[in-house]
Amino acid sequence: MPQDSLSAELIAVIVAVTGGDPRVLTIGRGTALPSGSFESGQRSLQAGLRTWVERQTHQPLGYVEQLYTFADSDRAETEGRVISISYLALAQEARVSGEQAGWQSWYRYFPWEDHRAGPPACLGDTILPRLQAWATSAARRQRAAFTFGLDGRPWNEDLSLQRYELLHEAGLVPEWLRRHPNVADAKLPGDAMILDHRRILATGIARLRAKIKYRPVFFELMPETFTLLQLQRTVEALAGRRLHKQNFRRLIDAQNLVEETGALAQDTGGRPAKLFRYRRDVQTERAIAATRLPLARS
Repeated sequence: MPQDSLSAELIAVIVAVTGGDPRVLTIGRGTALPSGSFESGQRSLQAGLRTWVERQTHQPLGYVEQLYTFADSDRAETEGRVISISYLALAQEARVSGEQAGWQSWYRYFPWEDHRAGPPACLGDTILPRLQAWATSAARRQRAAFTFGLDGRPWNEDLSLQRYELLHEAGLVPEWLRRHPNVADAKLPGDAMILDHRRILATGIARLRAKIKYRPVFFELMPETFTLLQLQRTVEALAGRRLHKQNFRRLIDAQNLVEETGALAQDTGGRPAKLFRYRRDVQTERAIAATRLPLARS
């Protein structure tokens, strides 16, 4: 590709939650996000995205929104400049095929983001010591404290992108080391991806974590009927935080977002639990009224 050439692609962050695990659809044996070129015959970028994702993986998409356009001059590992228009899509996990496609836990790539059982061991054992060794100035220490919740600051789950970018700037991820081959390997926990696909995935995680606090898009990840515990575990999987059970259920009740089906789930491992369904008509009304839906947590 000539040095001054310009090309564009569509790239998809496709998320599902299965068994309480937030999953992302990948190709290349987990090393890349699905991507492809926009075909001129398509009526829109989003239509083009749906077409080639389903062709590559046989995975139908539900909710889709544009995420971000990545156009940094050094983002590709080939000559020329590549612009990626990324999308966030929510789906029900289905069997996929082609392009070595498969579903992966997004915590495979960002293990430090999962705080459902408390701060993960990799933070204190590996990440923070190396980050603190890098933070030799007051400005660096302040950024590290803000993004990673140090010095008495709270952990903010919405900062997943800022955390990854800080680690990248500090030279603590393999994606940075690819451009600095003479630097000693300082690989941290978390699998790498090609090009800047892990940065794009971090962007998708940040967008979704922020979005579930004012719009209940997590219902797009639920089956037709579900228990309230299944719903709570899905939101926790996305946020990487545990929620207070009673507060969460009061929130759902107060917003009138679900209704009982009259049926019971028998496979709960304990007492049968009531099955609910999502009231889409309520969400339509609330979208018009711009009602915020805050995420309650302990």
